[in-house]
Formats: sequence, C-alpha cells, structure tokens
Amino acid sequence: MSSFVSSSRSAASRPLKRADGSAVRVLVVDDERSLTDLLKMALRYEGWEIRTAETGRQALDAAREFRPDAIVLDIMLPDIDGMSVLHRLRADGDDVPVLFLTAKDALDDRIAGLTAGGDDYVTKPFSLEEVVARLRGLIRRSTLAGASDSPILSIGDLTLNEDSHEVSRGGVPIELTATEYELLRFLMRNPRRVLSKAQILDRVWSYEFEGRSSVVEIYISYLRKKIDAGRPPMIHTVRGAGYLLKVAEATV
Repeated sequence: MSSFVSSSRSAASRPLKRADGSAVRVLVVDDERSLTDLLKMALRYEGWEIRTAETGRQALDAAREFRPDAIVLDIMLPDIDGMSVLHRLRADGDDVPVLFLTAKDALDDRIAGLTAGGDDYVTKPFSLEEVVARLRGLIRRSTLAGASDSPILSIGDLTLNEDSHEVSRGGVPIELTATEYELLRFLMRNPRRVLSKAQILDRVWSYEFEGRSSVVEIYISYLRKKIDAGRPPMIHTVRGAGYLLKVAEATV
C-alpha cells in the first residue's frame, strides 16, 4: 500500500470533484471483504466518498440510493452476477460508468463484459494504481467533465452536444455509453483525419492498454451499429492505419 500512497500524492493534490464541488461517489461491489476494504482505503485517499456492497441485490439498492459517479463491479457475486446487475442498471436508464473486476482473463469474457454495457475492466490480481487510474479516466469521460468552449459538434447530419451529452443523427436521438460517447467525440473533433488505435487508446482510455487494441475494434463496432445502422456509413476503417469519420456520401 505504501507504494500506492507515494505514487498517488500528486493525483490526490488535484482531486476530481462533482459538478457541484462535492466529493466524487464510487460504489465498490465485491464479496471479498478484504478486497473491498483495500479498495475503499485507496479510493478514499483520492478524496472520494465510497460505498460498498457484497451482493448484486445490495449493489442495485446502493446504486439507487447512493447515486454513484462510477461503480467497481465484480462479475462473480453470490446471488446475481455482475452482468445481470449491469443489465438491470441500464434497463433502469442508469448510464453510470462501470469498471468490471474479474478473475476471468479470456478474451470472450472481456468482450462479454463490454458488450453488456460495461465501460472498462481489470482482471484479478490487479494493482491499486491501475484501478484508480482507470476510474479517474472513466469519471473524467462521464458527465462530470466540464463543458468545452464549443459545445455543439456537427459532421453532416451527425450532432453531438458536449454540454448535455446528447447525440443524434438526422434528428434521431442515439443513446451511447460514456466510453462510446468519448470515442465518438474524439472522432468528431478530428473529422477526415485517420486516427490510429494507439492514438484512440491514449485519448479515450487515458492509459496504456498493454497492447490490447482489440478493445478499439470492439467499440468502433458498437458505434457503427448505433451511428451507421441503416444509414450511409460515416465511420470508416483505413486498413493498416486506423479509423476516420467523415460526412456520409449520398447513395443513388
């Protein structure tokens, strides 16, 4: 823990805050008491308010009452699993950023967590520094982030409002997760520019992803299904180089 404390002092001097200036709220869900105690201590060092839960049902109750700004969610829980917890949160219209904790390291399991609507994941065992860094990235990308100088981004019939986080194409609203939103915003801020996977990882995930660039492909696929589905495509793959977003070409 001492190495974590020493490496986190600079981060703690610039604490993240909610829009009203109050402490960020994080819900930690895991049935291993020793692990939740360790995470609680580390996250409180960031100046955040922490609530813990040991079961899926406790997590759902806490999410509704505590209204966290981010959730650390173990997949394996004693009653309902983390995937089911997340499905219920999303069904209730709760788009809180979720960081999955899992002992499963298979690619299919990681993809399943992201497909379920999670925003990121770490596999056990993990370092406290990594969990804190990823949570800070998720929270910065959430609605806690301050408004930019130019709140409306428009490319063709695609519009993104950086104040309200509303996205629409052709006037039709499009619901995005926090990570999908940040990825689209990065693409829209760089129209007709090819962005490499490394650039996207650095900007959207805000940390080294240990070469797991497949997460970019996964989220590009998610965006295409929501942005381009049934419409002329705007998101394009440049083989061997990366991705770009440009005004859709009219079809005859």
